[in-house]
Parts: sequence; C-alpha cells; structure tokens
Amino acid sequence: MKTHMKWIVLTYCALVLMIGSASAAASKTYQVTGPVVQVTDTSIVITKGTERWEIAKDAATKITGDLKVGSKVTIQYTMAAATVDVKPAAATTPVKKQ
Repeated sequence: MKTHMKWIVLTYCALVLMIGSASAAASKTYQVTGPVVQVTDTSIVITKGTERWEIAKDAATKITGDLKVGSKVTIQYTMAAATVDVKPAAATTPVKKQ
C-alpha cells in the first residue's frame, strides 16, 4: 500500500512540474512604460521616446486605476504568433565548371 501511494505522489509531482515548466516557457512577459495618447475598446496607445506603441486589449485585460489620455502607465504584455506563412526556399543553380 505504501509503495502504491508513493508512486501516485511521485506521478502527481512529475505532472505538476511538467505543466508548470510548459506554462512558464510559453508566457514570457515584457513591459513598456509611457504616457497614454489614445484609448479605444481594443487598444491602448502610448509613446516611449519618439516611438508610438499600440498594445491590444480586450475584456480580460486587467486595468487598475483611471485609464485615460495623459496617464502614465506601465503595460505588461506577451508576444505570440497568430499565423506563420512559410515560403519555399529559392532554388539554387549549380555553378558550371569551364
């Protein structure tokens, strides 16, 4: 009985570790800070130096405080590919020896 319980506990721990490491690898977060120049239902636009950053948002985006134009914000975001189109490699022509 003890050996059986030991295997159940070890299996559970292994599953937890695998799930935890998989989600950690897929959820690298980045951040950007700057003043808000525009807010819409689907995005927040800020400036950082001379660059304009447009970050998408949706109903699940957690916003604390009063988000409005002029507010200084720090946005945590992740990057994920939506689509990937792979193009065939260019054919190479063999060099003829003379």
